Amino acid sequence: MALVVQKYGGSSLANSERIRLVAQRIAKTKDSGNQLVVVVSAMGDTTDELIKLASQVAKQPGEREMDVLLSTGELISSTLLAMSLESLGYKAISLSGAQAGIKTDSTHNKARIISVSVKRILEEIEKNNIVIVAGFQGINQQLDTTTLGRGGSDTTAVALSASLKADMCQIFTDVEGVYAADPRIVPGAAKLDEIGYDEMLEMANSGAKVMHPRAVELGEMYNIPILVASSFSNVSGTIIREEIAMEVRNKVRGIAHDANVARITVLGVPNRPGIASAILAPLAEANVSVDTIVQNISVGNTTDFTFTVDRSALAKAKSIVDPLVETLGARECATDSTLAKVSIVGTGMQNSPGYAAMMFRTLSEQGINIQLISTSEIRITCIIAERDVNIAVRALYESFEAEIAKAARP
Repeated sequence: MALVVQKYGGSSLANSERIRLVAQRIAKTKDSGNQLVVVVSAMGDTTDELIKLASQVAKQPGEREMDVLLSTGELISSTLLAMSLESLGYKAISLSGAQAGIKTDSTHNKARIISVSVKRILEEIEKNNIVIVAGFQGINQQLDTTTLGRGGSDTTAVALSASLKADMCQIFTDVEGVYAADPRIVPGAAKLDEIGYDEMLEMANSGAKVMHPRAVELGEMYNIPILVASSFSNVSGTIIREEIAMEVRNKVRGIAHDANVARITVLGVPNRPGIASAILAPLAEANVSVDTIVQNISVGNTTDFTFTVDRSALAKAKSIVDPLVETLGARECATDSTLAKVSIVGTGMQNSPGYAAMMFRTLSEQGINIQLISTSEIRITCIIAERDVNIAVRALYESFEAEIAKAARP
């Protein structure tokens, strides 16, 4: 008898009919002789609607109260799904993140999981219950509700899989797997049969929305194979697991993009030790994540210090950096909220030359200006104007299509 953890996203649970269809899919898995723990997201656009509602009653809602508010979306999904299963004749019970034993730190809105106590879940499984867990949430040491940030239900599912030593973790969503590029931009993009943890993590961090980066990190840490598949079809999906096909390392795996990028540049910074720390440390203390970082060569003993953040964090980041301009003796702080990033990802780039040149040439041929460049061993990222991102994704996919096609099916 296998222990299976499944996760269903908001689009899979968008209305009562879809909840019934998900219940039927879960019932079939149960009838196959499996023990089941199911993690759910909030229905459809519930989270966005709750955020909008909060903004209508308070100009700057407190983070603690926002966590309590947003956690209700997943609670609604979990209870409705449990009711639907019971109506089909199956024993089911819904649990909040706290009831499921998910303990987090106290960073509201972006809490990280500290530990998972699965005692209650195992007790319910022993009673032959299908356990439905509200994703995206936990509880801190003060017994306050916390949320894990956007996509946190993926993290919940993988964390429970690790703690329960589940036989498999299945992430069901509205797409049929991981694609080599966003199929909404590249309709013919190849679906990958499998992808390694490292490549998936780079894709996720570079903008691919199909998996949350923290969930991929947990999967790699505990070596949990993760199936990403559609809840609307029986297509086989994509397995995320440790890379085993050595030949695949010679390929570009995919193109990722993120249209939610803003740039902050501190101009005329005195070129002396400690400047980068003086700028970045306050941002870290405020839980503002910084991505690409570039410091220009000193001219006249001053330099320009540039970094990018999510567009949603721009106002908060600027409010922190603005007071530092005078303190550091810099000239001014300039921002641009109309940017995007596009990346090519593949383990083959570790030891093979030519990928960067081909990427830059492709963008140049499309008349696309590159503003910033960052790299890892298996990723090359260019910061460009947001208006150019769709053209860039299509052009890069076409340039690397032959390699992507070979890598799509090992």
